[in-house]
Amino acid sequence: MTQDDAPEVKRARVRMSFSQRREQLISVGRQLFAEKGFDATSIEEIAARAKVSKPVVYEHFGGKEGIYAVVVDREVNSLLERITSALTAGHPRELLEQAALALLDYIEQETNGFRVLVRESPVMSASGNFSSVLNDVAHQVEHILGAEFKSRGYDPKLAELYSQALVGMVALTGRWWLEVRKPRKETVAAHLVNLAWNGLSHLHTKPTLVTRKGK
Repeated sequence: MTQDDAPEVKRARVRMSFSQRREQLISVGRQLFAEKGFDATSIEEIAARAKVSKPVVYEHFGGKEGIYAVVVDREVNSLLERITSALTAGHPRELLEQAALALLDYIEQETNGFRVLVRESPVMSASGNFSSVLNDVAHQVEHILGAEFKSRGYDPKLAELYSQALVGMVALTGRWWLEVRKPRKETVAAHLVNLAWNGLSHLHTKPTLVTRKGK
């Protein structure tokens, strides 16, 4: 019997379960949203990269918005959980270090997820994006700063302002570091804490603007 006469060996095609296909589509969508953003990504591209037909995508998510909402929700929860679980220290300076490193760790290990969060998002998901994560983290930091301010004789009502400033500083630096990746994250975190803590440790109780005296 020649090779041509040999019976054809058929490879069994492995079919994905419903949940497996759903996870595959989420993974593909996450990658494309990270690369191109929401608006520039199409259902056709998601289906093509997943090697399925468009109806399969619609069956699972109802459209592009459905996949995007799941991806963003997962990333929001993942980042918030990382930062929340990292805040274990009792000293405010150590808490700053932990928060900064948690964000930089996430950027380093989940780069695509972070890109999805910081890219433009459709109006329908305005409450589920990077800004919403930062607001949640800032509220946690606010409680920590409030207690610290009170013990040092500062107005605890200003804790919200300072928490937004601190979290915003770390977040904006994180977006910058996402692209440059240098210096190493530990060095970036150390400098962030240096700026924040050395500033916080010498706060004036009633600061004024030098350029607008008497106003």
